[in-house]
Amino acid sequence: MELSTPSTALADRLTDMWVDLARDQRSYGSHLLGPENRAVIRETVVQRIVAEDLLVARREESVVGFVMFTVEHGRYEQDVTPGLVENLYVAPAARREGIGSALLRAAEDRLVADGATTVQLEAMADNEAARQFYAAHGYTPHRLTLEKSTENDTA
Repeated sequence: MELSTPSTALADRLTDMWVDLARDQRSYGSHLLGPENRAVIRETVVQRIVAEDLLVARREESVVGFVMFTVEHGRYEQDVTPGLVENLYVAPAARREGIGSALLRAAEDRLVADGATTVQLEAMADNEAARQFYAAHGYTPHRLTLEKSTENDTA
């Protein structure tokens, strides 16, 4: 397996993989719509490739996973410099082979090199496999998002 920064020629393939990721996350309660966000995510993929904030994993010349990451430079001053790992995805047929771990480690290394003093990421609360994966890599809960539907079932 090889990790590298891809060329923009892979933007459509990576966009398809992101749509697969979004579709998969719907089963865990995600509100993101895959196909409806195709144009926006393709633009984001191209921006991340150009900024070298996206890595792909290749096995025998096929792209089997990717990770996006960035150092957060928000509006508010903080006592840490957060690096964000976003959209870590490994194709189902390539899972449990260490590819996700390699992508995560590489993103963390790049974030630290770019000045991050903490690394943050999100996982769906109901995605037990993802939560276990991240826990095995030293991630612990830091912030909790709570949600309530505004629809009334009894009306």
